[in-house]
Amino acid sequence: MNTSDTKNPGVRVRFAPSPTGDPHVGNVRTAIFTWLFARHNSGNFILRIEDTDQTRKIAGSVERIFDTLSWMGLDWDEGPDLGGPFQPYTQSERLNLYACYAEKLIETGHAYKCFCSTERLQELRNNNRKNPDFTGYDRKCRDLDNSSEKVSNQKDFVVRFAMPKEGITDFNDLIRGDLSFDNRLQGDFVILKSDGFPTYHLAHIVDDYKMEISHVIRSEEWLSSVPKHIQIYRAFGWEMPDLAHLPTINAPDKTKLSKRHGATSALEFRELGYLPHSLFNFLSLLGWSLDGSTELFSVNDLVEKFSLERVSKSPAIFDIEKLNWMNGHYIRQLTDNELTDHLISYWDEHNPEFFSGKPDKQRVLKIVPLIRDRLKTLVDAAPLVTFFFKDDFSYEVSELIQSGLNDSDTQNILTLVLEKINQVNSFDSESLEIELRALAKSSGYKVGQVLGVIRVATSGLKVSPPLFGSLEILGKDRVISDIQKAKRILSRPN
Repeated sequence: MNTSDTKNPGVRVRFAPSPTGDPHVGNVRTAIFTWLFARHNSGNFILRIEDTDQTRKIAGSVERIFDTLSWMGLDWDEGPDLGGPFQPYTQSERLNLYACYAEKLIETGHAYKCFCSTERLQELRNNNRKNPDFTGYDRKCRDLDNSSEKVSNQKDFVVRFAMPKEGITDFNDLIRGDLSFDNRLQGDFVILKSDGFPTYHLAHIVDDYKMEISHVIRSEEWLSSVPKHIQIYRAFGWEMPDLAHLPTINAPDKTKLSKRHGATSALEFRELGYLPHSLFNFLSLLGWSLDGSTELFSVNDLVEKFSLERVSKSPAIFDIEKLNWMNGHYIRQLTDNELTDHLISYWDEHNPEFFSGKPDKQRVLKIVPLIRDRLKTLVDAAPLVTFFFKDDFSYEVSELIQSGLNDSDTQNILTLVLEKINQVNSFDSESLEIELRALAKSSGYKVGQVLGVIRVATSGLKVSPPLFGSLEILGKDRVISDIQKAKRILSRPN
């Protein structure tokens, strides 16, 4: 490979998801760590689609992978849609390559064709359920002469790798240190299926070698397969990339994070109103820490400070309350214009029913300062602000009547407020606060009761954005109309 135009020929890493659904936060965490490692080392971040398991492939998943990575700001240097020196970057388009390397392993005696039926394999498993040393296959076909005419003419077979029957396979993991595995417990595993598609074990090794991957960063679920992979590398005589196996992500109950704990895909968190940087920052701390206390990082800070040496071996806990806190923090750090753009974009995609057409940006800009501190996610905004855009909101009469008041009291308050609103010349929040608080004090009612009536009448909410700022944004004509509407509702017979 000509590396003159690459960032650092010594560091090439890949994120290799399977298109089996929306990217899980665990996979996205892997992508983040891999991307940070590449950027920290001025290396190349490669996207590769591993779709050899066609039975689990879900239509639209590749596009959702692209969408997730783009939303998270994880740009890639080579991949299916960008090109690069190792096209194609989708495994199902490289089947001839894997078949060629499987044949090389057969020729060198490191692999063999297996003709055992699925019925025989199932019977083997049934008969060995209580055998702790059973590895899934009894090697019946291992000693067949694959070059014989009888064997070579058979069409229905898989290719198995011939694992050493004894000895130890050891290696050094960049996170977990020195590890070793007993070869006799590994078994002869399938590397090429009968449909011509390779398994993960063969495909990712061929791709990593051909694409000159220097480091493989992946979930610890693959740790038990490492001895298999090492033996394939040795069979080919190839140098292995460095390996780093990340800790699992657990729920607060210490079990592996799953759907039963709530949202688990990055795109679900986008739909729930989380900012991409909040999720990025949060996931970067699931298994990695700078000093055990610092929690808020810019992307540039993470790139500068990230290292695999600071990745923990222990499972990370997905604490949704911490994510909510972090998201609320980053919402408060946005400028009015940035938060406005985020909200309008979010509402346009997820809450079109709340608004009659696209919300006016200038109005949202005025609203944002009133609600910013109340938001943990973008979802929290719509229920607080829809009354600014729709005057057909509804409420129960009981909500209009404040504690300690009756119908007559409430009607009287509405009349007094309507008179005052008609008299107000400067319809700004400061003037409105002075006038309406003075009215409340002179009315004989509690200030909270009067302002509560106004709040429900003009917003339909018991808890709303700051009242006087809201009234200013609504405008005099709209407020008068809302008060009159409240008087009519209160006058209706039960």
